[in-house]
Amino acid sequence: MEKYVQQKFVGERALFQSRDLTLEYCTFADGESPLKESKNITLDNTLFQWKYPLWYANDIKMTNGVLFEMARSGIWYSHNMTIQNTTIEAPKTFRRCSDLTLEKVTMPNAQETLWNCSRIKMKDVTAKGDYFGMGSSDIEIDGLTLVGNYGFDGGKNITVRNARMLSKDAFWNCENVTVYDSYILGEYLGWNSKNVTLVNCTIESLQGMCYMDNVVLRDCKLLNTTLAFEYSTVDATVDSRIDSVKNPYSGRIQAHDIDEIIFDNDEMNEKDTEIILEKNASE
Repeated sequence: MEKYVQQKFVGERALFQSRDLTLEYCTFADGESPLKESKNITLDNTLFQWKYPLWYANDIKMTNGVLFEMARSGIWYSHNMTIQNTTIEAPKTFRRCSDLTLEKVTMPNAQETLWNCSRIKMKDVTAKGDYFGMGSSDIEIDGLTLVGNYGFDGGKNITVRNARMLSKDAFWNCENVTVYDSYILGEYLGWNSKNVTLVNCTIESLQGMCYMDNVVLRDCKLLNTTLAFEYSTVDATVDSRIDSVKNPYSGRIQAHDIDEIIFDNDEMNEKDTEIILEKNASE
């Protein structure tokens, strides 16, 4: 396997169509698409300073790397990649990629990142930016901090553990999502989604979990949560008070208390939703 150490590359397509290559402590400076159409590349402590570094690239392993801001739109149409201990400062990274593993990756400028990708594993990832993960599927996450609105819009088959998400409109238009042991803060959580399960989560949301088909909560806390579950089929066991619930379509809601229960739509039948308040059970 050919190896480069402490080399600086400039110019467009500097190592175009490379095969079976190791780079250590190298820098890709001015020049687009330096590793386009490459395969079986190992990158250690390598810096990317310009646009489109890894398009149509397969079998890539990157550790201790940096994609600077101008390495934007950096990894598209690429497959079978493992990225560890790396900072991705560039926006719009990862489009139509598959078989991605991201571990201890920091993305401080993650706008429009991870779009329409599949078979993704993330562990200890931090990202800041809107529209993170849009249209992606078959995702396993353990340890995510996300600051940015519209996270995972249109996603499918997603499992999340140990996340902190400050994200308005998170998980919209999704299908088959399970979130464990996480904190989610943001208005309008989960609208228009199907088969969403939240387990041991803390949620703060205005008009959260509305227009949903089969939203399930198990041992969750709902803080400052108002006008919840409108037009949703719901099965919720809530380990806290809920500020207000409005026009659930059907199902079951159990909580310590609900300050306000609103049925003001003639199309909603109050009898179709069983509401169990623990304060009443103790009286």
